[in-house]
Amino acid sequence: MLKNKYLSGKKISVKSIPPNVKVVDLVDNYFQAFNAGRLHDACRLFVDKMLEPNVTVGMSLTGALTPAGLGGTCIVPLIKAGFVDWIVSTGANLYHDTHFGIGLNLHKGSPFFNDVNLRENEVVRIYDIVFDYRVLLSTDAFYRKVLRAAEFQKEMSTAEFHYILGKYVYEREKALNIPHNSLLSNAYLFKVPVYTSSPGDSSIGMNVAALEFHGSKLKFDVNKDVNETTAIVFDAKLKKGKSAVLIFGGGSPKNFMLQTEPQIQEVLQIDENGHDYFLQITDARPDTGGLSGATPAEAVSWGKVDPNKLPDAVVCYSDTTIAMPIITSYALAVKKKRNYKKLYSRLGELMDQLEREHRKFLKKVKKW
Repeated sequence: MLKNKYLSGKKISVKSIPPNVKVVDLVDNYFQAFNAGRLHDACRLFVDKMLEPNVTVGMSLTGALTPAGLGGTCIVPLIKAGFVDWIVSTGANLYHDTHFGIGLNLHKGSPFFNDVNLRENEVVRIYDIVFDYRVLLSTDAFYRKVLRAAEFQKEMSTAEFHYILGKYVYEREKALNIPHNSLLSNAYLFKVPVYTSSPGDSSIGMNVAALEFHGSKLKFDVNKDVNETTAIVFDAKLKKGKSAVLIFGGGSPKNFMLQTEPQIQEVLQIDENGHDYFLQITDARPDTGGLSGATPAEAVSWGKVDPNKLPDAVVCYSDTTIAMPIITSYALAVKKKRNYKKLYSRLGELMDQLEREHRKFLKKVKKW
């Protein structure tokens, strides 16, 4: 009977929370309904299905996450545990990540500071985070010095750019004798490719553009970005593998990560069904029509998500700064480390594989 099916869920508990409760106990036994319930579902989806050995996990990052410390506190531990295989991020997150990697400081402040006074005192504010204006100038100077190196004087994907950049940040951390808590340096160490869907839309892109006036040959190959990310997802689905997307926020990185499946199916016309697992943390509503709030059900209509896997999709309406530490702590407590996929070192191989499959299709048709 349907009635029994509907009432088969775990009974809502009213037992008191004990002191010093551990995060797994908190999530499993006290996150019972509404978005606490969805955050519980997100944690379980992540550890039960997305972190299986045959799943390739892509993470997208939007919003001021690294300035809030989430790069070192959450994203780096996930990379070190093998829980993240590739990343699409705003350039801003990578730029602010660099502050920490070169020994600069940000501070807890208040959203109610007087911004005119802050400007007069050369203090920059990101909501309730504040830092000296010289942090920006020092980071810009670091970029302009590093990006003059010979290895940057060519056209490259943003993954290659961030990999080389991560090496320099890692070396800077070593020279300063500070912990290796930079997202970029750890992505370099563990060969996790990092993409930026809008490379000109950040202070990193601004410095790259400025260096062109000084003879720099550095340019971003956005076509390569599209094809490499598509090749990663296509490879994930071969030999009964699966693809998972872990989306923090929305915006351009979310779309860039999800469009890999329409690129496979619609554009390259290779037979495929969509991403297998969809987990999003967002504060965006779906009814405004923006991509940030678009649901996994809507993504099915585009071929972005496998319709048969829609029950495995979770959307939690929450602030990422709340949800990410909980998901990270939960996963690290419940799941053992995974083997590193080291996708950056395989990008050439994966691109060749994708092109071969596309050319198989071309042999079957007269026009494309």
